[in-house]
Amino acid sequence: MSTQTCILIGAGMDCGKRRRGCIMGPDAYRTAGLAETLADLGWATIDRGNLPGPAWVANAPEGAVHAHSETIEWTRILAEAAESAIGDGFPIFMGGDHALSLGTVAGVAAHAADQNRPLFVLWLDAHPDINTPSSTTSGNLHGTPIAYVTGQGDFDGFPPLKAAVPPENVCFIGLRSVDAPERAFITQSGMTAIDMRQIDEHGIAAPLSEFLAKVEQAGGLLHVSLDVDFLDPSIAPAVGTTVPGGATFREAHLVMEMLHDSGHVTSLDLVELNPFLDDRGRTANLMVDLTASLFGRRVFDRRTNSHS
Repeated sequence: MSTQTCILIGAGMDCGKRRRGCIMGPDAYRTAGLAETLADLGWATIDRGNLPGPAWVANAPEGAVHAHSETIEWTRILAEAAESAIGDGFPIFMGGDHALSLGTVAGVAAHAADQNRPLFVLWLDAHPDINTPSSTTSGNLHGTPIAYVTGQGDFDGFPPLKAAVPPENVCFIGLRSVDAPERAFITQSGMTAIDMRQIDEHGIAAPLSEFLAKVEQAGGLLHVSLDVDFLDPSIAPAVGTTVPGGATFREAHLVMEMLHDSGHVTSLDLVELNPFLDDRGRTANLMVDLTASLFGRRVFDRRTNSHS
């Protein structure tokens, strides 16, 4: 990480799926002390507040057509915000559901192209999110960001990409719920996909190290998208798409610590936190704690109860 300034951007996007509540996510991260945590680690923090959503949303009728149109407008808003923010520091996009990444990844990819550097994407998620609006069986657009940012078709009405992310620059870690069309696309596209069985058998450090070496060799920028459902629901219950068997507390922290050590991460999504489903802020606090590991908090820095 080349800068010591973090830019917090809230996006209460709640149209990518049916179960509502992610609109409260950005303020939950603030309440859990994200800015204060980053400041304790030596980072200057600028909170740009929550992006205003599409102006017409409040009076628009609910339904699939409404959600599709709202997602398109959010994508435009977020892409512009992301492209601007990454030129000023290290942006952290506080969601909001994972449809947020349609815009954030598009924006940072445009910045990377302007810098003549490749963008890599690390997708920490139970799902690969490679459906398109026509292939998704649920109709939920939080399952489509990777298809969009890698330049797949069938995104009529969405903003044209300034720069697509090459599929081979995408790495999924933590997969355990994959649709058949997504599985086929991963196989033929050259994406790196690490599911939980591979992690059970070989650990999480080796495949992540291999991907980070690829980023370093290419001189790339690295965008990390952290979905709450990457984590096992026993430690992170505040998500509407719980899938058993996710990353443990230590596996998740190890990923973040290794990312910090690499020095390659330049932007971050925190998505799918639904405070309505949380247990006294447990999930929000864990997500902030993981962000702290990404920004340099070490195991030896952690307080014990006797020091609290």
